Amino acid sequence: MSQDDAGVDLETSLGYLLKEASSALRVAMEEVLRPLGMNVTRYSCLELLAQRPGLSNSDLARGAFVTRQSMNVLLQALEREGLVTRPAEAPVGKVLPTRLTPRGRRGLEQASAAVRQVELRMLAGLTAPERIAALRILRSMVGSLRGGPEAT
Repeated sequence: MSQDDAGVDLETSLGYLLKEASSALRVAMEEVLRPLGMNVTRYSCLELLAQRPGLSNSDLARGAFVTRQSMNVLLQALEREGLVTRPAEAPVGKVLPTRLTPRGRRGLEQASAAVRQVELRMLAGLTAPERIAALRILRSMVGSLRGGPEAT
């Protein structure tokens, strides 16, 4: 039986290693976010809103890698907690644009600082040129898998 017939060699599979890195990153992020009353999905939602105010539920769900239903539940909770605001009625169509409140921004500042420390820890063994190359390579992989040009 050739190696091609044997399946994926986990020791040399880049896909498996990427999944392992993703899992390790998520665990490390959850550890620093938990004391702040957050998790990765909540943080991702707030970060997306800080960078792109007014995103719809669907856009936020895609950006945070969750279902629209899960995002809707999260947005309702964030709204109850005073971290985001949404209009009672859609200004155009059916989309309810969501925005961070000042309280949401303050919570995000702490979470972003904690997540940035995790990322710095993850990148500690890489030189600046290696970091640039890693970004280029990962963007190329994402672009290839999505069937289009490199993601920007």
